[in-house]
Amino acid sequence: MLSSKQSISETGSDPIVASAALEAAPTIDFQPAQHPSNVNHVVIRGRRLDLDRYVDSKLFDPLYIAEMRRQLQEATPFPHLAVSGWFNPVLLELVREEFDFVDHTQWKVHDNDQERTRRSAKHDGLGPASQIYFGIVNSGWFIDLISDITGEKDLLSDPTLLNGGLHETPPGGKFSIHRDFDRHARYGLNNKMVFITYLNRNWDPAWGAALELWDGASRKSVRSVQPELGNSVLLVHGPKSFHGHPEPMTAPAGQTRRSVAVYYYDNPAAEEMRAKRVSSVFLFARRSPSLRRVVRQFFPPILVDALKKLIGR
Repeated sequence: MLSSKQSISETGSDPIVASAALEAAPTIDFQPAQHPSNVNHVVIRGRRLDLDRYVDSKLFDPLYIAEMRRQLQEATPFPHLAVSGWFNPVLLELVREEFDFVDHTQWKVHDNDQERTRRSAKHDGLGPASQIYFGIVNSGWFIDLISDITGEKDLLSDPTLLNGGLHETPPGGKFSIHRDFDRHARYGLNNKMVFITYLNRNWDPAWGAALELWDGASRKSVRSVQPELGNSVLLVHGPKSFHGHPEPMTAPAGQTRRSVAVYYYDNPAAEEMRAKRVSSVFLFARRSPSLRRVVRQFFPPILVDALKKLIGR
């Protein structure tokens, strides 16, 4: 049985301020005992994935969604959500494998005093499992789920995966404590939040590179999330949303830290644009009988005839 239960750790040593541990998620079996012939599925590199088992069914439970909403609202040092087991672990393992298949010469490499990481540059060239994952997190129903949890309406995904996509940190890599960008570099949309899922099986916490959430005022880490396969984190963007893994990780040679990320946005001009919206205009629309009755009721016949002639012209 493959379990969705993954550890999300809280650090407790000075100067780290410990926070309450995430409640243990129930063990979930993503692998059905039998495969009825009428179940839609895909096979990727010899491993079967049923379409109805890409995600945990709890994501459709209103009570669970309400609990996630409560946890996000009460989270410190800024609104965020740390969860485990949302996605089929077989799917995530397949996504992890596909880091080795992409053209790394096209990746964006960041190597400076603040950051040593690399990220996929474009949405194309992704493997089949990666396409499935990003198809899920950019889908309408998943965005509605995130909207229900956060209370943010009119969220938009970015299918181009700019700044998102595949993220990888090599041994010795780091990402200093930072707050994310505020606008999409091409579309000018407001950055509202980022959703990250980690892909590292049997990650040793001694290697470092846990995601740290910091209180900017006290300049201390309040919570950490281990980058273990199946752990996901939703970070709501705002003036206090400082995060990162500032210390160089000490993983052995060949052991990289892998994750997948998507950003969600909204349109700052949406309300104004909705007010100016024009609905469909039909070229061959029939005149409304009710309008003709109103015209005949309130206008004298001579004026009605004049209006008919004018419209006819």
